[in-house]
Amino acid sequence: MLTPCAELSAAAWITSSDLPWQQLVAFGPSGFGAYARLRFLPDPAYAGQSESVLDTDAPSEHELLRTTLDVLRQHTRAAGDCYFCLWDGWGADIDGDDGVSITTTLEADAGRSPEFYHDAQDQTRAERSEPRMAPAFPPSVLSGPKVVIPNRAYFLFHGTLSEFGDWGAADMSPGRPRDYMPDPAFVWPADRTWCIANDVDTHYAGIGGNPTAIDQLFSHLRLDVVPADPRIEIPHYG
Repeated sequence: MLTPCAELSAAAWITSSDLPWQQLVAFGPSGFGAYARLRFLPDPAYAGQSESVLDTDAPSEHELLRTTLDVLRQHTRAAGDCYFCLWDGWGADIDGDDGVSITTTLEADAGRSPEFYHDAQDQTRAERSEPRMAPAFPPSVLSGPKVVIPNRAYFLFHGTLSEFGDWGAADMSPGRPRDYMPDPAFVWPADRTWCIANDVDTHYAGIGGNPTAIDQLFSHLRLDVVPADPRIEIPHYG
């Protein structure tokens, strides 16, 4: 299970970067020998194209990132000493919610207990409240220090590559396991031999590393990885 970090110095190479923020969130810090893009979707065929017209019967972003990390673990000596940034803007997935009040129409049923009905004069309607979704993390994490760059802020976690996706998030409610957590926005090993940047607004993850690692990703049969120049704007979906 990944561990939240209150001490953020490991992310200083990101927060101190002087890159344009769009380049930083899309490809991570500068200085790598090669860059690539892991495409979750093919690049748009025309300006303003919507993602809704695409065939979505493909591996999930989570699966593609895990496969990519399986390759990149061969190119670091710090697979057991890695950092993961989680964007703080995921709303209820992170912060929880207040529950939703739902009104439903029911057939009168003499077998139901009187307490079931909302209005004793009209036993065909009852009001039920969905359980509140609990926050994923305790207040000490949610209100704690964050990795901050222009237009983005992140919670920092530490752990092994094998713990990718295991945020240690609380159940949605008692007895109701959390069925979804977002993927990290940045992943890198402590030796900084590579970095994955996975911004919420892109249809790909940017990867920086040594040419050997990037070449291995190019040749992987289950990954759509293409060369990239972080300085060049990538077409985006409308």
